[in-house]
Amino acid sequence: MSGVSEIRGVLRTQPAGSTRSTRSALTAERASAVAAGVVDPELPVVTIEELGILRDVRVVDDRAGGPDVEVEITPTYSGCPALDAIRDDITAALREAGAQAVRVRTLLSPAWSTDRISAAGRRKLAEAGIAPPRPGGASRGRGPVLVELSVRCPRCGSADTHEVSRFGPTACTALRTCASCLEPFEHVKPL
Repeated sequence: MSGVSEIRGVLRTQPAGSTRSTRSALTAERASAVAAGVVDPELPVVTIEELGILRDVRVVDDRAGGPDVEVEITPTYSGCPALDAIRDDITAALREAGAQAVRVRTLLSPAWSTDRISAAGRRKLAEAGIAPPRPGGASRGRGPVLVELSVRCPRCGSADTHEVSRFGPTACTALRTCASCLEPFEHVKPL
């Protein structure tokens, strides 16, 4: 059975058998798993690992009071308004798991792209009614920029959709509507 903790209103699940362990029991593997389980505050159906924001997790010093943990993240874009919440959630989750100190570093290079969204993340977005970008849609300077001519509706699969607004509830999404099922939906913009 999984344990559930709530930090800043976001529910997180912990692997089966995990409990609030003693501070000295936080291993690099466990620290990575804890950070990977932090939910994105703007797209709460995916974790920061599934979204491709989480770059690295290291236990850098294992002192008597508990280990220090360094985490590297790359935001979806440099002005991401959720960045402070993501840092706070990572810090809180790792401190609860036994970290003495947590340092979250923001890396802007190489820049995040939608190619970093995992297959599981794309599936979860689609299941939640959010159209994920197509894999391989970001060229990152390696050739021509691919333009997505149609976005399939995550509800009915129709390609007969149109953009209603370039910006959705988050800066990373656009609002679209489907001409077939008439349902509105969000689309993660390819970057």
